[in-house]
Amino acid sequence: MRLHRNLCEAIVIGLEQILIQGAHAGYAIDTLLQSNKKWGARDRNFIADHIYTLIRYQRLYGYAAGGDYMDTAPSIWMALGAYLITTGHELPDWPEWAGLDAATVHSRLAAAHSHRALAESLPDWLDAKGGQELGSHWASEIHALNDQAPLCIRVNHLRATRQTVIDFLQSEQIPFTLSDAAPDAIIISGRKNLRTTYAYKSGWFEIQDISSQLVAPALDVQPGMMVIDACAGAGGKTLHLASLMQNKGRITAIDIYPDKLKELEARARRNDAKIIRTTAYTDGLESTLRESADRLLLDVPCSGMGVIRRNPDTKWKLTSDLLEQYIIAQQDILRRYSAMLRPGGVMVYATCSIFPSENEKQIQAFVADHPSFTIIGEQSISPSQTGFDGFYICRLQRRN
Repeated sequence: MRLHRNLCEAIVIGLEQILIQGAHAGYAIDTLLQSNKKWGARDRNFIADHIYTLIRYQRLYGYAAGGDYMDTAPSIWMALGAYLITTGHELPDWPEWAGLDAATVHSRLAAAHSHRALAESLPDWLDAKGGQELGSHWASEIHALNDQAPLCIRVNHLRATRQTVIDFLQSEQIPFTLSDAAPDAIIISGRKNLRTTYAYKSGWFEIQDISSQLVAPALDVQPGMMVIDACAGAGGKTLHLASLMQNKGRITAIDIYPDKLKELEARARRNDAKIIRTTAYTDGLESTLRESADRLLLDVPCSGMGVIRRNPDTKWKLTSDLLEQYIIAQQDILRRYSAMLRPGGVMVYATCSIFPSENEKQIQAFVADHPSFTIIGEQSISPSQTGFDGFYICRLQRRN
């Protein structure tokens, strides 16, 4: 494929916004691709694929180009050139790639494979932390987390049946496979912007990884229950709960960010989820709702280390201080929000992290301080073993 300068410039612009200016990868790429209406699907895929690959492997290709991190526009150009060499491209005689030669790139790539933080492309502190948290399992997990994530959808039974969605996919010639890991999951093969389809706009399905689809069923909700989703965000799991409850009962969705709750409200209308009521968190809300929930979901803020296949920029934005802040926040949420569960009720604590310090250790500390809560089920989902996102799901019951 002949290299076009405007496409390479777009890649560099996107990487500058994400890696230097701190923009969210998905938002930055979407905005960039919408900026030039003349780009066809092939051009857009070329730009997006190269941006995501270089985010995942910025340190590896930065090193191959003779540097380290991509923290300036020239270093981004050089890393892009190094990557293009490895994919068989002959570099044009552009000034940004002056002095970059294939022999040196391949030699440095070979040398990098003896150093895990370079080969898997992550900061030294994070590699050390991962080894401390997961021991010998860390190598396979971080390798799996550098793979591209599959596109999964969840059938919304308030609007459609699984067969209805299957019929739609077949009619649109969208290849897919079914999975036994989650009853309403369908894995989409290849690339397709499903959000533009009639079926998505009609609320027939939501885009949601299989691991995430396992959280709501862990609550064992029944129609008519009072359920609280205390860290609802934009509400993917809230919507799943409404479907499982057959639109009977009540779900109170709480979050500290009103904009996310507005997004949830719009998604609920599309999903025909009529039992969801959103509430922006205010001080003392846990006291107001004390012992009011039959089921309580705490899908807590976390490092996101289990979903870096989808959000590879997390590797570069996470710091040891930020990780510690997440751990402290998780402890606080468990301690305060658990009061909203009535005796006999079930609480689910969930993260999209693979670190025990955010998962098992948090629950062990909580149960030690709250003897009325008992662990009744626990699941850690390994990306390397399942191919799904890394998640932790723990079910607890309150006795009194």
